[in-house]
Amino acid sequence: MKMDNIMKQAQKMQAQMMKIQEELAKVTVEGNAGGGMVTVIANGQGDIQAVRIDPEVIDPQDTEMLEDLVLAAINDALRKSRELANSRMGNVAGGLGSLGLM
Repeated sequence: MKMDNIMKQAQKMQAQMMKIQEELAKVTVEGNAGGGMVTVIANGQGDIQAVRIDPEVIDPQDTEMLEDLVLAAINDALRKSRELANSRMGNVAGGLGSLGLM
């Protein structure tokens, strides 16, 4: 009897996690660098959706600075995406402990 309950709860949690994954694909976060000169948009699954670069930061003589800003903005967006996913998934994963699975 107890095993049936555990299986039902596990299936329910799996369905909740799939729903959260679908929602994360639709939610976006924004990473910035250089005081907003470079902006990167990512979804909650960590997929980069867009990159915006202010024309003022484009200097053909200093491409290394632009590369650094783009990299910093990407890392900022990905960090925010992971934090968002962890906060949404944490509620569901916390339930595994009550089942004795964690």
